[in-house]
Amino acid sequence: MSLTCDYFVAPQSPYVYMGHARFVELARRYDVQIQLKPMDLGKIFAGSGGLPLAKRTPQRQAYRLVELARWSKHLGVPLNLQPKFFPVAGDPAARLIVATQLAHGTDTALDLLAGISKALWTEERNIADEATLQAIAEHLTLDGKALLAASNGANVQATYDAHTDEAASVGAFGAPWFVFEGQPYWGQDRLDFLERAFAEARDAKR
Repeated sequence: MSLTCDYFVAPQSPYVYMGHARFVELARRYDVQIQLKPMDLGKIFAGSGGLPLAKRTPQRQAYRLVELARWSKHLGVPLNLQPKFFPVAGDPAARLIVATQLAHGTDTALDLLAGISKALWTEERNIADEATLQAIAEHLTLDGKALLAASNGANVQATYDAHTDEAASVGAFGAPWFVFEGQPYWGQDRLDFLERAFAEARDAKR
């Protein structure tokens, strides 16, 4: 039986951006199948006591920038601390990722998530804009226009809502949120712990 890891994401999250490539590489190295689940982070915040950035205290907003700069330098991942188009609604991008996963599979959807995150956090692009999303998809040789149309369909919305409900049911309160063998891991800074769990589970299978 193959190992699987649930990966709850919000494409507008800087921590999803900084951790995404490392997580995908870890999963592939340890032969863990990724269950990609874009979620509505606004609803997760509302249900868990979290606050959107604009409503956080000045102290928390200031320290967030310190931590983002610190992690960007530590990981060697370029990051614009205050991008032009942030805060930004993540729903259009999340639904496009869902539509892509339904049409083309998880690996392609993971590539699209990477492209969307990079567009926001390093390229000063508006990921709530349909033309921008279409261009990002087409850069991956996808039919961006068709996928955007599909992303507005009832099936995609139902899947997106189901992912959000599932995230809430497993106790998620931020992004990225991982669940592996029943254990939760919050944030890109927990990937070391997740790697240990992957290694232990792989060794137990041998």
